[in-house]
Amino acid sequence: MASKTAAARTPDQLRRRILERLGRLSQRPGWLIVAGAAALAVALGGYAGFALTHPPGTWQSPVDLSVYRAAGLVARGLSPLFRAHAAAPLYHWPDAELQFTYPPFAALAFEILTWLPLETLWYVAAAAGAVLMLATIWWTLRALGCRPAGMRAGVTLLLGAVLFWTEPVQRVLWLGQVEIALMALVVWDLTQPDRRWWKGAGVGLAAGIKLVPLIFIPYLLLSRQFRQAAVATGVFAATVLAGFAVLPGDSRAWWLDGLFARASRAGFTAWTGNQSVLALVTRLAGSPAAAGPAWYAAVAVIGIAGLVCAARLNRRGEPVAGMLLAALTALLVSPISWDHHWVWLVPGITAMAWYAARRHGRARWALAGVAAAVTIAFLAWPTSLWGQPDAVGGFGEGLIWAAPNTEPGTYFQLGNQPWFIEYHWHGGQLAVGNLYVLTGLALFALLAVAAARKAGQPAGR
Repeated sequence: MASKTAAARTPDQLRRRILERLGRLSQRPGWLIVAGAAALAVALGGYAGFALTHPPGTWQSPVDLSVYRAAGLVARGLSPLFRAHAAAPLYHWPDAELQFTYPPFAALAFEILTWLPLETLWYVAAAAGAVLMLATIWWTLRALGCRPAGMRAGVTLLLGAVLFWTEPVQRVLWLGQVEIALMALVVWDLTQPDRRWWKGAGVGLAAGIKLVPLIFIPYLLLSRQFRQAAVATGVFAATVLAGFAVLPGDSRAWWLDGLFARASRAGFTAWTGNQSVLALVTRLAGSPAAAGPAWYAAVAVIGIAGLVCAARLNRRGEPVAGMLLAALTALLVSPISWDHHWVWLVPGITAMAWYAARRHGRARWALAGVAAAVTIAFLAWPTSLWGQPDAVGGFGEGLIWAAPNTEPGTYFQLGNQPWFIEYHWHGGQLAVGNLYVLTGLALFALLAVAAARKAGQPAGR
């Protein structure tokens, strides 16, 4: 009798029973919160334990944080650079390998960093990065409709435990970068209800600190969110005016003399750490000059297609997918998309995991497989695998660093040289060294197909 009963249970019946049990568990999310808290405690505990028991230089190399703080000192008038280069001290740092590459308003925002010693800021920046990463996951899940709040908290903790140990997140913490904060600001802003009159202000503020978020303004326009686009534009314009009011010389150099368009100030565009389409094309072409025509064409196609498809997803009731496609478009078309800029994988993988949980059958397994593959591609792997044991506890490097790369300081000393190793990759080196941008292009294609499939559906949000 038992064997007959078991045989009578078809796969569909078993699947329904599993889904019913999961549904009942979703109404009692306490177990999920406990599991998520335990996983996150392990993920953060390992990092915090290492940081608190080792000198700061072994778990962080905050060169970017140091640049931000130095810019804040210039903005406050406390830097000797004012005496050395009074015309535009913010963008002409003598004997400095890394220059400030952000708009003048960013220096005003970074003044807050000057009130603490740099060593203290190391710990503050790491803690803030972890908190803002979790906040980004929470806001993304809320916009996707993950309810009740207890379930959202549990899923946030579980995903945070995994995503904390992805390479872009670890690189942000390692360098003291601002990318997680800017991403969190944009995600918080764009996931607000449309009735909020100030929606769009976060985009404008983020663009005032770093220009890349400007891509969300045409995205808002194309998705017919005209008031939000106007708010974003107005706030961004206010940041420009604030820069001219406080740092007029630097603002003239940045905006009127064209410093904002000189990508080479940030470093070697073909370096492994740059995972943009320009970097990919430059590495294949063998020089920045040879890459120019192909890059302009690629930027036009990807930029237009990405924004149109992102707006279509938004208008067809998928605002989170639209926002993520706009962010991915920015990563692909920006001249410089360092590995830590790819922290947008945090809301991206969050969305894929949630969509997978909401689907059935093959669609669920396909989305889960894509989410797992992207996570693996961006994980922070043991650096000893390719002989670079200089990160947190021997972890922190992504798969892209398995490809040979030119020493970062070489470009500033010698300029672009044809013998740089990125120009001579072959075979698997090309696939691994370009892994982030290739993964981004694959996701771009998937989202574009999703937008095309929704073309025949009625608009509605």
